[in-house]
This record gives sequence, structure tokens and C-alpha cells, in this order.
Amino acid sequence: MRVIFMGTPDFAVGTLEAILAAGHDVLLAVTQPDKPKGRGKAVQMSPVKECALKHGIEVYQPLKIREEDSIAYVKKYAPEIIIVAAFGQILPKEILELPKYGCVNVHASLLPKYRGAAPIQWAVINGDRVAGVTTMRMDTGLDTGDMIEKSEVILEIDETGGSLFDRLAVEGAKLCVHTMQEIENGTAVYTKQEESEATHVGIIQKQMGNIDWKKSAVSIERLIRGLNPWPSAFTKLDGKTLKIWRAGTEAGGSGKDAGKVVFVDKKELKVQTGNGVLSLLEVQLEGRKRMDIESFLRGVEIEVGTMLTQY
Repeated sequence: MRVIFMGTPDFAVGTLEAILAAGHDVLLAVTQPDKPKGRGKAVQMSPVKECALKHGIEVYQPLKIREEDSIAYVKKYAPEIIIVAAFGQILPKEILELPKYGCVNVHASLLPKYRGAAPIQWAVINGDRVAGVTTMRMDTGLDTGDMIEKSEVILEIDETGGSLFDRLAVEGAKLCVHTMQEIENGTAVYTKQEESEATHVGIIQKQMGNIDWKKSAVSIERLIRGLNPWPSAFTKLDGKTLKIWRAGTEAGGSGKDAGKVVFVDKKELKVQTGNGVLSLLEVQLEGRKRMDIESFLRGVEIEVGTMLTQY
């Protein structure tokens, strides 16, 4: 099929590669404008742009896809289908109705659950046992279109937002190619979403990582995994930021001591939460490298009763 691909982050790259490997003709890659990144604020291309250029595909980076000039630019390619994977902008009706086979979105959740941004991280934070990818025919709503196919994955006990991101990117790529084949063959089945079952999630913001020790150990441990690798979960220790990358949970203690170090020796550091105890396993103190707790305790002196606090 004649394809226009719209996507921006790493999650979308595997889908673009899979479409190309399946023999489809990708006419154009549409992605977000280049942005400054890092401390040096050097302008960087999106992963999708890098992938497209590697394959000799023309790249278009509209500031707003809804503007008339952007719509006209896309229309001139006369695609049979538009594939969207984490593009980052809402498509106007004129583009949605342009291709013969419509616009198909690869969404990293089992719709209608987790419509919107960051469904992957929220699946971990909320303690879901099953996550997945859905292909859907896009309409003017936010992830409200008819579902076509789904692929499920079981979360591992130590699943992080990063590891689930990678797994669902692979699943999404495979599912997209299969869905395209079904559409082209005329065998695709379109199923309306049950609105009563719909849930919505917002974007992940850095402040979400600020640990509230009054919450349960279980919920904090999930937050740590869900926000790994970005923005990470963090607390304040003696005025410095302490990132917590990995932790375990135990029952016990009193919620009135939330945030207090209740046990420490050469190999372990345990903190009381609102319900249960959090055992820190891998941390990173401001200005230092990420390390396991035993290595950390060799260089930092912490006593029982020390308080970890929110910013």
C-alpha cells in the first residue's frame, strides 16, 4: 500500500521499520519538529526522522498538522492509508478522511482503557497484570475510533515503564503490519469501543516522581518502576535529591513515621511508608552515579531516624 507514516518517539520506529520490511511504499514520514535537548540544548531530530532519513524517506515536520498548509502538503501524496504511532498531534477531519483505507493508529493500551497519553507508564503505576496494544481506525475523538485488533502482554513482576515500552513497541509493530494486511484483504473487523469502560490518562510530568511517603509501600514501588527511566521517582535526603530506581516492599510499621529510615546496616536501608516498609535496592544521590544500595551505603552515612521528605 501507499503509506504516509506519522510518528515521533522510539516507540514508533519499530512500526515504521516493520511496514517497510513488509514491502509497503512509505511515501512520507510526518514527525514533530526538531527540539533542543539536554543540558547543551543541542537541537535533535526525532527517532522517527532519523529512521526515515536512513531509508531515504522524505520527512515533513509541521508545527501544527491542523493548519491549511499542512493539510494541503499531506493531501498531495494521495496515500491509500495513513499509519499513526505516537505522533503527538491530533489529526483534523480533512486528513482523517483522505486515505482510501483511513487512518490507523497504533495505541499502546487495550482500548478503551487508557485513552490519551502515557498509557504504558500508567499500566505499571496502577499495578496492571496485563497490558497491550490496539490498532484502531481513527476518528475526530481522542483514541475513540473503532478497534481493529489487539495484542496482550503479561507484565513481569519487575516490569518498568522502560521495559514495557520496549515490549509494546515490538508488539505494536507486528500488530500494525497484520492489521494492514487484513485491511487490504477486506477481512478487517471493526469493533466499536464501549464508552462505559473508557478511562483516560494524562501525560507524565516530572513532579509525579516526587515521592509521597504517606502512600503505601506497594504504590510507591509501582511508581518507582513506572517512572523508570523518566522522570524517575525521587525524594530529598539532607537537602539533596535521591533518586530511587529499584525497591522492595515489606509489611509492618506505623504510618505516623512515614518517610523515616527505620532500619539501616551495611547492606540494607528501609524506609517507613504510610502502609508498609520500602526497602531501597538501587539509588542515585545528586551528583553521584546510580548504584546498588550496598555500594551507596559504603559512601554515605545514614542513621535510623533520618527523614526522607518531599520537595
